[in-house]
Amino acid sequence: MSAPAAAFAAAAEALVGTPFRLHGRNPETGLDCVGLVGDALTASGRRVRYPFGYRLRNATIHRWLGFAKANGLLAAEGPLLAGDVMLTQPGPAQYHLLVAIAGDRVVHAHAGLNRVVVEPRHPETGPIAHWRLAARSENLWQR
Repeated sequence: MSAPAAAFAAAAEALVGTPFRLHGRNPETGLDCVGLVGDALTASGRRVRYPFGYRLRNATIHRWLGFAKANGLLAAEGPLLAGDVMLTQPGPAQYHLLVAIAGDRVVHAHAGLNRVVVEPRHPETGPIAHWRLAARSENLWQR
């Protein structure tokens, strides 16, 4: 695991307990799964470009794929490493981002529990896509 990936995973884990809020972008008022990934990217020194117009249920995943690419997350294969981001589908027309931390644990903004939590990874729910943090030079939004 690279130092940037470790910093990203640690930043995501530091948000555990933050309230859930759909379209939330501020840890003080609440985060959704996109806000969690975005805030952890910001805390680890990256600039973030957020998608808009999504709901809890979505017909397509194009916004999620664009969010990953625009923020320096590259398609990954193989085992899940700390700092990797997964796109899962926990229910019909429902897509969700999770950040891997140590072991088989993930951090995510849980709408049902109304907060950011750490949980064991549930292999039966994913991933539809799996990304790894790119080197800084590959982050299109860095200057």
